[in-house]
Amino acid sequence: MTIEQVVVWVIVGGIAGLLADALVKGIHVGLVGAILVGILGAFIGGWLFGVLGITLGAGFIGNVLTALVGAVVLLFVLRALRRM
Repeated sequence: MTIEQVVVWVIVGGIAGLLADALVKGIHVGLVGAILVGILGAFIGGWLFGVLGITLGAGFIGNVLTALVGAVVLLFVLRALRRM
């Protein structure tokens, strides 16, 4: 893994996490939390789209959208667990 790959992960995770944090009300994770949620969301979104056979396309925008969907799913799960 190169430093460029890590930087791209942080940028994609940050964008997706901040967008997901703005879309899902009730959870405020902060900047570092948004980056982590976005990175975890990328894994969740990639797995989910793989299982469903959905492709959003390659490239930066496709990666951000995949991470965004996964991050939104993750935040909904976290919000549901907090209410228990």
